[in-house]
Order: sequence, then structure tokens, then C-alpha cells
Amino acid sequence: MSKIYVPDMHCENCVRRITSALKDAGVDAVVDLSTQTVTVNGCAHCLEKAKNEIYDLGFNPEIK
Repeated sequence: MSKIYVPDMHCENCVRRITSALKDAGVDAVVDLSTQTVTVNGCAHCLEKAKNEIYDLGFNPEIK
């Protein structure tokens, strides 16, 4: 498991958008608003794919 920090994720709508995009991309992940993180279950490729999907939504993801 790896974490992506999304400092500009501020509401449940953000969570829904990120969750939906990652699901559509086939990435197994859990989005947590309280910690502003996305936990990705998978390999380095999955982590990079998740980061790119989140970035494409207009967020500024940081791999932790």
C-alpha cells in the first residue's frame, strides 16, 4: 500500500470525483477526506496511474 497526499481535497464532492475516476481507471484505492490521502493497493504502476488520474481532475497529488 502506498499513499498519495491530496492537500486540495476539501469536501465529499472531491472524494466522490476522485473515487469515481480511480474506479473507472481500474485502480484499487481508498480515499480519506479526514487525512486528505488516497491509499493505493497495488504496484508502482498503479500508484503512478492513480496520481495521474487525480492530477487530471485538477488536484495537486503528492506521493508520500
